[in-house]
Amino acid sequence: MRLTNLDMDALRSFVTGLDAGSYARAADRLGRSTSAVSAQLKKLEEQAGVPLLRRSGRGLGLTGEGDVLLSYARRMLGLNDEAVAALHREPLQGWVRLGIQEDFGQSVLPQVLGQFAQAHPQVRIEGRIARNAELLDKVASGQLDLALAWDEGHAAAARIAAVPLCWLSAADGGPHWHRNSGEPLPLIALEAPCLMRTLACEALDRLGIAWRLAFTSPSLGGLWAATAAGLGVALRTPIGLPSTLRALPPGAHGLPPLPSLGLALHRAPQQSSAPAAHLADIIEQALHAALPGGWLLR
Repeated sequence: MRLTNLDMDALRSFVTGLDAGSYARAADRLGRSTSAVSAQLKKLEEQAGVPLLRRSGRGLGLTGEGDVLLSYARRMLGLNDEAVAALHREPLQGWVRLGIQEDFGQSVLPQVLGQFAQAHPQVRIEGRIARNAELLDKVASGQLDLALAWDEGHAAAARIAAVPLCWLSAADGGPHWHRNSGEPLPLIALEAPCLMRTLACEALDRLGIAWRLAFTSPSLGGLWAATAAGLGVALRTPIGLPSTLRALPPGAHGLPPLPSLGLALHRAPQQSSAPAAHLADIIEQALHAALPGGWLLR
């Protein structure tokens, strides 16, 4: 099989066009003409040997092959930009304090911190996994420089994705409850204050569904264990879901529909240091590579 080298400029036009939503806006961002960007995207499809884009209303949509390439393209551009920057900058120094919501402790934290520490060995990182309310308080008070956490409507939060919420139950069955059973729904939740606990209760109350707290836990691990044991249902997102649990399909057992939840990078009120700003960029790149494209907002 003949090896093909994908053109980096064409990849950048591809990613920028999708992020911007059109060729014209991509051209503005890249400082090129619309026809030049269009030609680069055509060139990329020729190099790939498959169609990558389709028209979606007034914007751009991806074919299945285009969706596969998008994740690789973001990583390739990230490495390219990181390599170029490393050749022309002074080594980063200092320290950065990062908080990550529990849901991302295993899926995002190792990759992000490992990549950052390898590229910037002179920067000291202090990482903290905690619940949402604690992280937001520490960012607001300046005890953390950055926090990857759920968005609770803070104006300074940079929203990255809208992640769907779902009802969870044990993977091997259950819940043994239905809305018409006359029994209150056994609910598993984290100890208050908890954003998702509040959202679950509000969703059930709106439809007049009776519920009871069957199990509360101070940690996400306890919530996973209780749900896997079949003690009731929980409300979370699909992120980091262990194999012992399953997301129930919409409307299952008469459970109410759920909204999406904003995922955001929260920054301390003081101006970000260079290490904090660069770590924020790496987190965004990691999330763009890890999350489904339909969830991403930027």
